[in-house]
Amino acid sequence: MRAVGGARVLQSLMAAVLVVVLGSGCAAFPDGFPIDLVDAGAATPTATGDAAETLATLPVKGRAPKTGYAREQFGQRWADVDRDGCDQRNQVLARDMTEETFRPGTRDCIVLTGTLDDPYTGNVIAFTRGQDTSNEVQIDHVVALSNAWQTGAQQLDEPTRERLGNDPLNLLAVDGPTNGRKGDGDAATWLPPQRGYWCTYVARQVAVKAKYRLWVTAAERDAIAGILERCPGEPLPADTSVAPAQAA
Repeated sequence: MRAVGGARVLQSLMAAVLVVVLGSGCAAFPDGFPIDLVDAGAATPTATGDAAETLATLPVKGRAPKTGYAREQFGQRWADVDRDGCDQRNQVLARDMTEETFRPGTRDCIVLTGTLDDPYTGNVIAFTRGQDTSNEVQIDHVVALSNAWQTGAQQLDEPTRERLGNDPLNLLAVDGPTNGRKGDGDAATWLPPQRGYWCTYVARQVAVKAKYRLWVTAAERDAIAGILERCPGEPLPADTSVAPAQAA
């Protein structure tokens, strides 16, 4: 009888603890938990805004084979697609950095130095053009070209692929080593270390994929949707570039 009574007391204590924990309505999860982890006691938020609405319009398919992919499939690297005399790498450096200096005689085209507030890491990077220093700041294709090739770009004509490879909408100046670690990852496999940039990052990916009529994988769509649920009303980034000549 004493054992039974002790068991009842233990059960009562455990029940009381459970009530307190559940009644608190919160839980301390480490930042490293997956982005789709939701408190079971809370209502799941709904993704809204242009980015979420546009995501819902993207086709969902599996990745096509990488067969035939090469960087050259996207035309000249850093081409001057707007014909203003400056290549896209220098234009993006000038757009994304502050305190830029330019090589004399280039009509403020070739960037020599500048300061980058890196969106991927949150670090401030002092950029200096040079053989041993230029790679500290790289230009990232937000939708990696390999990913684009496997999600519809191989069906585009050559001029449109060149626009995709040089479109300012798809280009960001970022920390070089971090860009290297990204590789050709999509939102389901890689996100910037700075969590506060995730919403802006995936919204730009959605905008690029919609502009060039690319698709998303189911895992990619779910990852993007999970992020956008946490930033209701997230807009698409402004697109000041020229629309693609053709998109099949």
